[in-house]
Amino acid sequence: MESELKTFDSKENEPLQAVHESSSKDDRPLLKSDSNANSPKVSGVEELEELEKKYAAYVRKDVYGTMGRGELPLVEKLLLGFAAVTLVPIRVVVSISILLIYYLICRICTISIAPTRDEEQEDYAHMGGWRRSVVVQCGRFLSRALLFTLGFYWISEANRNTDTAEILTSENEGKEQSEEPERPGAIISNHVSYLDILYHMSSSFPSFVAKRSVAKLPLVGLISKCLGCVYVQRESKASDFKGVSGVVTERVKEAHQNESAPQMMLFPEGTTTNGDYLLPFKTGAFLSKVPILPVILRYPYRRFSPAWDSISGVRHVILLLCQFVNYIEVTRLPVYYPSQEEKDDPKLYAHNVRKLMASEKHMRTTHTHRNICASQCETTASEGSGKC
Repeated sequence: MESELKTFDSKENEPLQAVHESSSKDDRPLLKSDSNANSPKVSGVEELEELEKKYAAYVRKDVYGTMGRGELPLVEKLLLGFAAVTLVPIRVVVSISILLIYYLICRICTISIAPTRDEEQEDYAHMGGWRRSVVVQCGRFLSRALLFTLGFYWISEANRNTDTAEILTSENEGKEQSEEPERPGAIISNHVSYLDILYHMSSSFPSFVAKRSVAKLPLVGLISKCLGCVYVQRESKASDFKGVSGVVTERVKEAHQNESAPQMMLFPEGTTTNGDYLLPFKTGAFLSKVPILPVILRYPYRRFSPAWDSISGVRHVILLLCQFVNYIEVTRLPVYYPSQEEKDDPKLYAHNVRKLMASEKHMRTTHTHRNICASQCETTASEGSGKC
């Protein structure tokens, strides 16, 4: 039909051909056959499938769909509405109350005490006596109380002390291990959600690596200093990153040698995933050459996945508060003692620990990290998650 119109116009009135061609281009989608009209849809589906394969570590598989914006069934909408009216207000009030109580405890325990300052770092982690004991014990109890408030009523914990230890012995023969067990200098964990931090605080109350802006936040800033967080400015120069890496390495070595020093909690992936994958580990956590404790976190779910992958922070918190029950599964592997070869090669050390953790929970590994993280940052920037 379109070609007939063009032929007719060219024979009858050639000066109007250009005008008619432009209008026919505008109408072209209406004149295409059904087979041609379906082709863009097919390519769009194929493109979406290709993107999901490429960025599989961030694909959400819960009922809320991609970025938590999927079309919800009527039953789910009713559950959300009911939870938003009844459950969310209670959880918000209780959560804020717990945060305020712990802030006041930290404020009282740090009165008349100057923080430790070293290379633009500032913390109260090295205070001793009753102050440190109160901060740690109250922090662990209130962190667990906060998890309970958010619906994590039960936490399934498992220790792999026998089977995995035998595998380590058989696969890594020749490793130099002392007769007496050594204290791990750092806890290495996969990173699924900001909830990981709450669990580790309730379990072992370690120190974390955080953005420098966290130290200036109301309430949370003082708490992070009591935790002994190592602050990093992500927009800093490479020389500043080397300085932070040196501070982390020293803190890990100190925790290994000193029982009273807080352990470091490190997420070597550098970002969060959907929990089914392990991204390549960065080597900063393995430069200290000391034993580490691998810990694996999983968040089983039925409706909403607590994983903070491709969803904005605000939307994630709201949907989490609306979920009636949440679950955490924790697997602690035996302390990993590096061989001399692994001590000399941090990349090999990181690779072997990652391989061990992935095989333990049958997690998939990816070989692309930088491109995935860059794409994730671009995707979540418009959502205001601030995760990158």
